[in-house]
Amino acid sequence: MAAILRKTPILAGTLQRSFASAAKAAKAKPVKTGSISAVGKSIAAKGFLRPHKPYSPPADAAERIRTVAASLQLKSDQLGNLSEKFEFLNACFQELQHGVPNSQVHELRTIGDVIAFYETSVDTTVPLDVLKRIELPENLHIQYEYVRFHPETDTKFDGKTAFPKSSTLVTGLKYRGKYEGHEAKRSWP
Repeated sequence: MAAILRKTPILAGTLQRSFASAAKAAKAKPVKTGSISAVGKSIAAKGFLRPHKPYSPPADAAERIRTVAASLQLKSDQLGNLSEKFEFLNACFQELQHGVPNSQVHELRTIGDVIAFYETSVDTTVPLDVLKRIELPENLHIQYEYVRFHPETDTKFDGKTAFPKSSTLVTGLKYRGKYEGHEAKRSWP
C-alpha cells in the first residue's frame, strides 16, 4: 500500500488542473464523453486558456507505448485491473512526459485507447493568436491592438467625442497601464 501512495503525486497535478476548471465546466453544455473527440468538443465549449500543457506526439508514440506494455508484462489488451492501469499510465507518463487528465482516465479501457490518447496533439493556442498567423481574405481585417478614445491624445477629431457625457473607464488591472481612462465633465451632478 505504501508503494501506491508514493506514486500518487504524479497524477496530482492533473487532478488540480481539473478542479481549477470545474467552475468553467458548469457553464458549458454537457457533452457525453465516450471518446477522445467528444472530450475535444467538451474542451472547446468550455472556453479558452485551459490549464493544459501543449503536447505534440512523437512519431514513434505507439511503438513506445507498446514497449512500455511489454515491459510491464500486461496480461491482455484490456486495462481492467486498476493497479495495472495505474502502473501502465504512470510508465507512459514517464516515457512520454505527458499525463492523462483525471477526467479522461476512465475512458482509457484498452492499450489501443492509450495509444489513441498519446497520438492526439494538444494545442493551447488561443484562437485569436491563430488568426494572427494565417493569411486572411482581403475583405477581412482584425484589429489586434484596438485604440481607446482619450481627448488629450486624440488626433483624428481634435479631442471631440460623439459621446460628450460618457466616461471611458478602464476597469481591468491588466489594461490600466496600457490604456488611460477619461472622466467626462458633467453639467450637473
